[in-house]
Amino acid sequence: MANFNLNKVILGGRLTANPELRQTPSGVMVLTFGIAVNRNYRSRNEDGSMGQPQADFINCVAWRERAEFISKYFHKGSSICVIGSIQTRTYNDQQGNKRYATDVVVDDTYFVDSKSENLGSQPSAQAYMPSGYGDAPYSTPQAGQAPAPQNGQAPQFEVLSDDDELPF
Repeated sequence: MANFNLNKVILGGRLTANPELRQTPSGVMVLTFGIAVNRNYRSRNEDGSMGQPQADFINCVAWRERAEFISKYFHKGSSICVIGSIQTRTYNDQQGNKRYATDVVVDDTYFVDSKSENLGSQPSAQAYMPSGYGDAPYSTPQAGQAPAPQNGQAPQFEVLSDDDELPF
């Protein structure tokens, strides 16, 4: 039997608080934040009506350019989609008790809110930011034109100037 390992997480939800951006002693940026993710089911109330959805609260951590990107464009209540992996760790609390923590280490980030819901964010052309792209300069093209590639690596997509112009 072959040895098979897979650790991939995709989460969509809302930030539970403003992200906390810090710098390690070696100068690396690190960001911690939480995402509230509703479960796909609702329990029934005693009267038979549907109850409120239950939520899971997931701790996330992002590093380097990804940390700065999330800190700049997302805030408490923002909808966000992250792709990453689960990482577990142990530590001793102030009383010396051994504690366990589980975090999602974020590799990719996507906007979920429309422009009007995510005030203060950049144009929708910034919505896709795969790993390794950093905060490269980006000029927003006119509606309907594909953006010019940055370093020949940027994905090609059509920029729509407003949500009213969506083809569906």
